[in-house]
Amino acid sequence: MDLRKFHRIQTRRSFLDQCAGGLGTIALWHLMEGEGRTSGAEVSLPEINPLKPKATHFSPKAKNVIFLFMEGAPSQLDLFDPKPGLVKHDGQSLPASMTKDLKLAFIKPDAKVWASPRVFSKHGQCGMEFSDYLPHTAECADDICMIRSMVTDQFNHHPGQLMMTSGTSLLGRPSLGAWVTYGLGSESKNLPGFVALTSGGGSPGAGSGNWSSGFLPSVYQGVPFRNSGDPVLHLSNVAGIDAEDQRMTLDAIRDLNQQNFVRAGDLEIASRIASYELAFRMQSAGPELLDFSKETPATLEMYGINNETTCPFATNCLLARRMIERGVRFIQIMHPTWDDHSDLNKKLKKNCDITDRPTAALLKDLKQRGLLDSTLIVWGSEFGRTPLIQTLGIAGESWGRDHHPNAFTMWMAGGGIKPGQVVGKTDDLGFNVVEDRVHVHDLHATILHCLGLEHTRLTYRHMGRDFRLTDVEGQVVNKLLA
Repeated sequence: MDLRKFHRIQTRRSFLDQCAGGLGTIALWHLMEGEGRTSGAEVSLPEINPLKPKATHFSPKAKNVIFLFMEGAPSQLDLFDPKPGLVKHDGQSLPASMTKDLKLAFIKPDAKVWASPRVFSKHGQCGMEFSDYLPHTAECADDICMIRSMVTDQFNHHPGQLMMTSGTSLLGRPSLGAWVTYGLGSESKNLPGFVALTSGGGSPGAGSGNWSSGFLPSVYQGVPFRNSGDPVLHLSNVAGIDAEDQRMTLDAIRDLNQQNFVRAGDLEIASRIASYELAFRMQSAGPELLDFSKETPATLEMYGINNETTCPFATNCLLARRMIERGVRFIQIMHPTWDDHSDLNKKLKKNCDITDRPTAALLKDLKQRGLLDSTLIVWGSEFGRTPLIQTLGIAGESWGRDHHPNAFTMWMAGGGIKPGQVVGKTDDLGFNVVEDRVHVHDLHATILHCLGLEHTRLTYRHMGRDFRLTDVEGQVVNKLLA
């Protein structure tokens, strides 16, 4: 017998690996099988595809989601929820009995009331009211379901954004898009299942936590895309490396990872294999995605691609439509920042001028292509704004509004949502919800429902317990459903 082989057999480590380690492997395999994380003793490369489409819990209305996240909290009182009752209190402080339960980030409860200077009017056959700052979105009133009764647990931006995008204010939890791709996989073979796009010149307060996979395998995290140049940094080959060389290199890496996966059974290895293969396919699919040359001039004009003000956000909206056509499951477009503690009239108009036209174009474009019925659109932010003034100057033009988690507005459209209606109601001053309260957990449960997923059944075992997006709460809001 070869002495080196004999020595290897006789070592203590080898003995433990073959005996005790073998028993441990059997136990681990049994536990993983109970979690649905095994696929048989023999694993081949075609089976290592964590993003392959998966069966829904029941028949879905929507197949894809576009979440237009207006980071920083637009003022619902100046865009969606007119409050003429504020006029009689304008410039006055309210009694303590009306403000004692307010969660305020910067101002005091005795701050003065500020009636909105905006002009509201009714639109569409449904008569939905919109501010004069949103003339293009108002044209889509009959396709929109407006929720005026949103509430959240958080009143500061970072935890508020995490709450809206992951169902908790804690870092390290999977985002909504990650849960969706984990539950459904993706129908796109050449693009990620979950893509994150940003515009506005800033970065979202909670950063990559807004599209994190948390404790889910990393293949489900959102992939940040740029809207010009290479869609993903370092995607292109370096000089001197052609596609054939790249393919040979990836084949070698894949084979090594494949062996390691069979040996270790680590899901992160499967994620890495899938990521390398996807990146190779994206090298050709990415540039094609960003090539708008086949879009008609009328489409580019409708989105505002050729307009300096609207171009960045319009590009993201058009990219979102093109991704939907290519099977991307979840697209999150974040536009920071709407955090208008001062100069609200000026700053709010600026952001509306940037986003209003492309948002309406996205709705109209999806509808005319027959894609709106299968695409769920969500528009909203982490919380809303108070009816009270935050004064950072003397003149009224410098006034702003503070954070307000107790009552704010979001809207939805498309797959599974009943259009042309307003759900929920706030009190005369816009402080609290008085009808059809919708918590963030309820919103998430409803989004998953539209996708054919029962939110209590979409779970992942981590650290000894089953986690879910809605934690231990959340109810589907049936009034929102078609």
